[in-house]
Order: sequence, then C-alpha cells, then structure tokens
Amino acid sequence: MLRNEVFACFAFYGTLLILKMYIIAIITGQVRLRKKAFANPEDALRHGGAQFHRDDAYVERCLRAHRNAMENILPFLFLGAVYSLTGPSLAVARCHFLLFFLGRVLHTVAYLLALRAPTRSLAYIIAQVPCVSMAIQILMAVASYA
Repeated sequence: MLRNEVFACFAFYGTLLILKMYIIAIITGQVRLRKKAFANPEDALRHGGAQFHRDDAYVERCLRAHRNAMENILPFLFLGAVYSLTGPSLAVARCHFLLFFLGRVLHTVAYLLALRAPTRSLAYIIAQVPCVSMAIQILMAVASYA
C-alpha cells in the first residue's frame, strides 16, 4: 500500500493530524491541572477537593478546539484515503494534504490563543477547500459505478 506515493503522502499528513489531536488532548489536561477545573469529582478530589469539580472558560475553549479538530480531521481521513485510490497526481495530492494540514494547524493555534476574528474562520475555509475538491474528484471518479 505504501508503494502508492499519493497514499504514502496522505499517510504522512494524516498521521501528523492525529498527533495534533493528541497534542490538543494533552494541552487540555495540562490546562485542567493548572486551572484546577476537573470534569469528574474523583479527579477534583485527587487534586485538591470537591470545589475543583467545575468548569473553566479556557478548558472549555480547549475542548471546543479538540471537538472541532475531530469533526474536521475524521472526514479528511476518509476523503484523503479514498482520493488516494483515484490515481491523482502526486503534486496535486500533496497540495491538497498540505493545505488541509496547514489550515488545521492555524485553526488550532487561532482557537487556543483566541486570535482575532476572522483568523479562525479563514483557517477553517482554507482547510475545507481541499476537502471539497477531493470530494468532487472522488464523486467524478466513481459516478459511472453508482
């Protein structure tokens, strides 16, 4: 499977995106510890007391960033894998994967650092363009089989 250069390129960027999601999860855990804002009573008790079973605005921001990453990266993983099987040019595929990756990294940075609008929205749009392109190309490639 990794003899397919396009799929290997997809696997590279897909793995980086999964690692990025793990990093957001680690950041969320560290923010919970620093802010003493735990979702579960047993965690709060372990780290200082029941009063720390509470919400925190920045923890919630981290969770929203993580949820948004999952909502967008999971469809990309499907689209990218199927797109890789349609025989696209390596250069064009690499541009799709890189653009999505960069858009998602910028989106996460904008979310976590609360950068001014419309930074996060633009990053979202940048990442959606290659997904829409891949979806259209997949549909065109399989339309005759449907």
